[in-house]
Amino acid sequence: MVEHAPSTTDAVPDTAPAAASAAMSDAAADHAGAPDAEGPAPGEAADPARPRRSAATRAAILAAARDRFAADGYERATIRAIARDADIDPSMVMRYYGNKAGLFAAASEIEVHAPDLTHFPREEAGARLVRHFVERWECDETLTAMMRVGVTNEAGAERMRGVFAEQIKPVLAAVCPVPEEAPTRAALIASQILGMALCRYVLHLPPAVGLSHDEVIAWLAPTVQRYLTAEHP
Repeated sequence: MVEHAPSTTDAVPDTAPAAASAAMSDAAADHAGAPDAEGPAPGEAADPARPRRSAATRAAILAAARDRFAADGYERATIRAIARDADIDPSMVMRYYGNKAGLFAAASEIEVHAPDLTHFPREEAGARLVRHFVERWECDETLTAMMRVGVTNEAGAERMRGVFAEQIKPVLAAVCPVPEEAPTRAALIASQILGMALCRYVLHLPPAVGLSHDEVIAWLAPTVQRYLTAEHP
């Protein structure tokens, strides 16, 4: 089948062959005609396994979407390609996420859970912040995937900027000695934390990968602490 040009909807054409529909999962939760992917169709007995299948399907779609957006960028990535990577029918992607814009929003949803630095001694703020993000990078593949997307296309970069503005800047501003300097200090801190993340988890530079958690924290924390609390140079 020839793929249509990418768009923000990237809808599956009505003329798709019947074989595509036949390739859909026989589970009622994964059928395009079912009213709710998490519940049974009218008159159908509840299936305890349905939520697990639905969760697994969503996870497969999101993982494939992050890889495809990172590889192709937002404009070139298509619903069909993502569905093929996830080994499901394209209509299932549309069922769960509506269109490409909705899928991208779900795939790029990030909660960094930045620590409240006002709860710690001022001199520990840099180390606490670095440790938090090192641990998050290690356990959350979504952050790594979005880093790849952010450096390859504008949609991903815009999403990362949004996360930074909404979730990280307020945390840093709370300990910044001069409120009007908070945006500049936040950008400097991001250069350290995101720079290490890029080298360690995306580019896999051997020296960066070889550092232990404690070594990363020991190297970065003093600089991050200076950006947080030191006087303007």
